Formats: sequence, C-alpha cells, structure tokens
Amino acid sequence: MTAHHLQGSLFDQTTEPRLGSLTGIGRTRLDAGAWIDVLPGWLAGSDALFEHLASEVPWHAERRKMYDNVVAVPRLLAFYDADDELPHPVLEEARRALSAHYAQELGEPFVTAGLCHYRDGRDSVAWHGDRIGRGAREDTMVAILSVGSPRDLLLRPAGGGETVRRPLGHGDLIVMGGSCQRTWEHCIPKSSRAAGPRISVQFRPRGVR
Repeated sequence: MTAHHLQGSLFDQTTEPRLGSLTGIGRTRLDAGAWIDVLPGWLAGSDALFEHLASEVPWHAERRKMYDNVVAVPRLLAFYDADDELPHPVLEEARRALSAHYAQELGEPFVTAGLCHYRDGRDSVAWHGDRIGRGAREDTMVAILSVGSPRDLLLRPAGGGETVRRPLGHGDLIVMGGSCQRTWEHCIPKSSRAAGPRISVQFRPRGVR
C-alpha cells in the first residue's frame, strides 16, 4: 500500500482531535423526501486523526467482479461492526453524539462504522445508494465524517437530474437522511487535479450498508 502525503490545513493545527457542537448543522432539503445536513469543521484536529487512521487502521484492498472482469476497488477499506472497538476514541464520541442528536428523527442509534481511504485523485467510488439491507425499503440516515484533503461528494436524483456538489475534508460532517439512499445516488468522482489523501468514516444504523 502506497503512502500518500497529506497537505495539512493551515486552519486546523490542533494536535488532539475534538468535536464541536452539532447545533450549527444546516439542512438542505432535496426532492422526494431526501435531505442532507452539513457541518463544516465539526472535528478539530482532523489532520492528526487522519494520520492516526492512515497508519493504525488495518486497511485492505478489495477486488470485485464487474461484467466479465475482476477489478481492484479504487480505494482502501475497513469495517467496524456494532461490537467492534473503533480505531480512535473520538470516533466513539462522534457516534454517540450523532446517535443522541438524531435520536428523535432516526429512532435508533448509529452502530457500525465503515472507513474508506482515498489515496489520491485516482481513487473514487461510483454512483450508488446505500441500499443493502433496510436502506432499500425504509428511510434511514448515513453520517459521514471526512478527514484529510477535501474531495467532492456529488449527489443526484436516482432517475437523473441536477447534481449537488459538496467538498468534504478536514473534519467536515454530512448526514444523508430521509429517502436519500433510495431516491438519490452519491459518488466521489476521480479527480484530474492534484488531490491529497482523504479518509471518510461512515456511521450507519444496524442493517444498513
């Protein structure tokens, strides 16, 4: 696995990662009952957390069948189930804070954490919705905390339509809720610009992938 250098943020020199308040999070309502909540810089010390996760998480590369070929998944992956200890205490704190903040709307806690390591602009994830499990049938939420260099998250209606773009990195939070996983798709496209490494942490309720 190749190491890629993170160009740190000049505005985030905190060495001990810590969370801010969720009270300033802003909601954008999309079509068909979908919405996104975005809070830039929710996590201070995000560069320090990136370095910890990049070196300590047991990353693995996957290969998947696509049509008649088996291809490498263009990112590194890790998954922490409900009973697994997360790789840094601030992620446990983030999961608890999100579960408390969205308890009334979601009706259940966030329990799992999936991590993706985008090493440079060549790493990506194609258009998709998190529809494995209950997300294909029910409204749910997926909360994503991003550390490292910003990369664009794109969202579009599942049947096609205008694209919504949100650059995420350096401790930014996005929560996709309502019908978003069923009625919209999201992706991290490849970038021809010089793109530094980014790690996303996706918190999900039980039975949503």
